[in-house]
Amino acid sequence: MDYRFAICDDDGDYAGYIGGLAAQWARRAGVELETERFPSAEAFLFRYEERKDFDVLLLDIEMAGMDGVELAKAVRRDDDGIQIVFITGYTDYIAEGYEVSALHYLTKPVNPDKLLQVLDRAVGRLARNEPVLTLELPGETVRVPLGKIRYIDVLHNYVTVHAGRDYAVKRPLSELERSLDSRFFRVGRSCLVNLAYIQRVARTEVELSSGERLPLPRGQYEKLNRAIVQRI
Repeated sequence: MDYRFAICDDDGDYAGYIGGLAAQWARRAGVELETERFPSAEAFLFRYEERKDFDVLLLDIEMAGMDGVELAKAVRRDDDGIQIVFITGYTDYIAEGYEVSALHYLTKPVNPDKLLQVLDRAVGRLARNEPVLTLELPGETVRVPLGKIRYIDVLHNYVTVHAGRDYAVKRPLSELERSLDSRFFRVGRSCLVNLAYIQRVARTEVELSSGERLPLPRGQYEKLNRAIVQRI
């Protein structure tokens, strides 16, 4: 399983410390982890507008400019699934944590064992909240959260699910499509794209927030734009 964590703290040294603990947690859990650090709420929001696929937000509260509570409220208006963990030296904001459905509130200096326990809880809640696509691969069964899937396409007799990594399975695309939800739109006969990852739509191609470009068959431009608007 792959996860993406965001660490938002205007204290760069402390953000690095939290990132190190998160990496330690990932090694212990046996998962792949990608982390990004942000020195301000504004910097996080700028990145978040491009790519809304963070699983966990480790968030300081007292920062210059927009504070962590206001950032959490802005994120919650768009995303109920991301797990928010407040990490701060102040104890005056616990009520606000409940307001934005924060998973936990940790005070600095953070106890490493406590943070690791909270991250275990965070991914446990993610697993309960997020529907998954179950794939039977040689020697293993993989459950891929739908929110991690950027697109699914067909090459020869195999369907490839493009998520944190690529999974190739020998199953009809229509069969996989029945396991997906309204986030996914079929562009032509051989591709399903997650609308949440679309950054730009042109007449002949779709550009994803990952930088990948997918061909857009004739007649799909208006339909795809309508689907995007309906999800906003």
